[in-house]
Amino acid sequence: MSFSGKVKDELSKQCPVARHCQIAEVAAIISLCGRIGISQNDTYSVRIHTENIAVARKYFTLLKKAYNIDTEISIRQSSKLRNYTITIKHHKDAMKVLQASKLIDEYGEICENLSVSSNILIQKECCKRAFIRGAFLASGSISDPEKFYHFEIVCTTEDKAVQLKNIIQYFNIDAKIVERKKHFVVYIKEGAGIVDILNVMEAHVALMDLENVRILKEMRNSVNRKVNCETANLKKTVSAAVKQIEDIKFIRDKVGLSVLSDNLEEMARLRLDNPDASLKELGEMLTPAVGKSGVNHRLRKICEIADDLRES
Repeated sequence: MSFSGKVKDELSKQCPVARHCQIAEVAAIISLCGRIGISQNDTYSVRIHTENIAVARKYFTLLKKAYNIDTEISIRQSSKLRNYTITIKHHKDAMKVLQASKLIDEYGEICENLSVSSNILIQKECCKRAFIRGAFLASGSISDPEKFYHFEIVCTTEDKAVQLKNIIQYFNIDAKIVERKKHFVVYIKEGAGIVDILNVMEAHVALMDLENVRILKEMRNSVNRKVNCETANLKKTVSAAVKQIEDIKFIRDKVGLSVLSDNLEEMARLRLDNPDASLKELGEMLTPAVGKSGVNHRLRKICEIADDLRES
C-alpha cells in the first residue's frame, strides 16, 4: 500500500464524536467527489464516487452516525480498479444532508458546483480539522516521503480551492494553489508543513512514520555535508602541499636552500621530508614548536621568494 493509501486507511477508521464535526466531514466529501441527481419530479439524490474503499467506508459510516441514513453501495469492477458509488436515493434524506452540510445557498437552491455556502459549518476549529480530513479523503494524495515531500487536494473549482486553502492557513500552514488540467490544486511542499497537516487531520501514525523518515534523511544529509566538507578541505590541503613542495624544489635547484633564513630553511627541509604532514604536525616538528598560523606564515614567505625568483 502506498503512503497516501496508508494515511487514508488510518483516517477512514477515525470517526468524530461530535455530530457537527461529522457533518463537516460529510460536507467536504460531497463537495469534492459528490454529484446531485435531479429527477423529472424534481426530487434529489446524492452520489459520491470513489476508487478508494477507505473513503467509501468512512462516508457510509458518517451518514449512518450523523443522519441515521441507509445508503446504497454499488461496486463496478474495471480492468484495473474498483469504483465505489454510494447513493442517497430518497429526496427527504438527500435534502436533510445537503441542508445540514450547507451545500445549498441562502435561497435554498443547491449550488451548481457543490461549494459549502456558509462558514458556520466550519466555524469551530474541530470542524475545520474534520473538513480538511474529509477533503483529503475525497480527492487528496501525499507522496512517499522517502522520495520527496508533496501533499495535495484537487478541487474542481477555484472557489473550493480558495476556501480549502484559507481553512488550512488557519492552522498556520503555508498552502498554495496551482491550476492543473482545468482543476485547482491546493498543495503543500515543505516537509514541516506536511507534518503539521497530518497532525491537523489527526493522522498520528502516519505523522510518526513521516517524522522518522525526515530524521533519517536529515542525518544522511548531515553526514554527506560533513564528508563533502572534509573532502574539500583535504583536497585544498593536498593542493597547497604540492604547491609548497614545487616552490621549495624550485628554490633549491635555482639558488639553493642556504639562501633562506635559518627558520625558513628549516621549514623548507621539513616540508620536503614530510610531504603528507599537516600544518599542525609540521609545527610540532620544529624546535621550538610553532603553531599552525606560524607554519603557514613561513610557508607563504617561501612561496613568495619562489615567485620572485621566477620573475627575475
